[in-house]
Amino acid sequence: MISGRQISEDFMAKQGPTAKLLDWYRAHRRDLPWRSAAPEPYAVWLSEIMLQQTTVAAVKDYYSTFLAKWPDVGALAAAPLDDVLRAWAGLGYYARARNLHACAMKVALDLNGRFPDTEAGLRQLPGIGPYTAGAIAAIAFNCPAAAVDGNVERVISRYHSIETPLPESKPEIKRLTTALIPPEAPGDFAQGLMDLGATICSPKNPNCLICPWTEDCAARKAGIAETLPRKPAKKKMPTRRGIAFWIERGDGAVLLRRRPEKGLLGGMMEVPSTHWAQRLPTSPESEAPLAARWTRTGASVLHTFTHFHLELDVWKATAGDTTLPEGCVWIARHDLAAEALPTLMRKVIEAALAA
Repeated sequence: MISGRQISEDFMAKQGPTAKLLDWYRAHRRDLPWRSAAPEPYAVWLSEIMLQQTTVAAVKDYYSTFLAKWPDVGALAAAPLDDVLRAWAGLGYYARARNLHACAMKVALDLNGRFPDTEAGLRQLPGIGPYTAGAIAAIAFNCPAAAVDGNVERVISRYHSIETPLPESKPEIKRLTTALIPPEAPGDFAQGLMDLGATICSPKNPNCLICPWTEDCAARKAGIAETLPRKPAKKKMPTRRGIAFWIERGDGAVLLRRRPEKGLLGGMMEVPSTHWAQRLPTSPESEAPLAARWTRTGASVLHTFTHFHLELDVWKATAGDTTLPEGCVWIARHDLAAEALPTLMRKVIEAALAA
C-alpha cells in the first residue's frame, strides 16, 4: 500500500525546477506596488526602468510619486523634462530619467500610446536594454522572454554550478534561463527568479534550507554556492578631485549651472565646479563661473559613482548682479529644494551652508 506521504514525495520528485519555482513564488511573492493580477505595460515599464541598478526599497516611493503625477504614458510624455528630472532627483543614474522621458514621447507620439509587445520591438525604445526588454515582454505581455539581471545570474549560476566567470558565462546563463521558461506563465517565472535571488539566494549566506531548488541545486550539493557566480577581481576605484564654487548674490540667491546634456549627471543642475581629475587644478579660479574673491571653507564632500570616488572641496564667494555665463542661473535659497539636483549636489549645498 502506498502512503499519502510517498505519493507527495513522488509528485515533488517529478516536479521540475520551473514548477517548484512557480509554486514557491505564488505562495511567497513580495507585495510590490507595481505587481498586479493584470500587469499594465506602462506600470511594468516604469518600475523596471526605476529598478535598474537601484534597490526595491529606494524605488517604491518614487514609483508611487511618478504614477500619481503621470498616470499614463501620454501624461509623462507631455511633462516638461525638467519636471521629470526634479521628480527623479535622488534616485541616481540620471540618464535613466532622460531616457524615460524620451521613451514616453516615442511611445505616445509615434506608437499611438502602445508599447511594443515583443522583445525586439521594446529594444528599439530609448533606455530599454536586453534585461528590461525581457522583463517587460514576460511580465506585461506574457511572452516567453528571459529577463536576466544580477539576481538571475546568481541563481542560475548556482543551480547549474556554472564556474565560468562572468561576463563570459552570460550567454550560457541566458540559454539555460530561457530553457526553463514555462510558456503558460513567463511573467510569474521571471518575477519568481527575481524574488528568489533577492530574498533567498543572496550573494552571501544564501538561505538554502528554504529554497525551492535546494534539492536540485548543483552548487549547493558541491558546497560552493557562496562562491558563485565567479567574477573577475575588482579593480581599485580611482579617486577624482575638484573644487565646488558656492556663489551667493547680495539677496542670498545662489548660482547654479546646468550640466551638459550628455555625460555624467547629464542635464541636471549643479553647484558649478572645476573639472574632476586625479589632481586639483593648479589654478582653480580660472575654472570658476565668475571672477570673485574666493575663500577656502575647509569643507569637503565625498561621493561615490559607479566607477570612481569623488572629493569636492567647497569654496565660497559673493557676487553682484552681473552677466552670467551660458547655463548659469540665480536660484533663491528657498527654491533650491525644488531644483533637479542630484544627491552629490545636495551634499555640496549642505556642506556650503554649514561652513
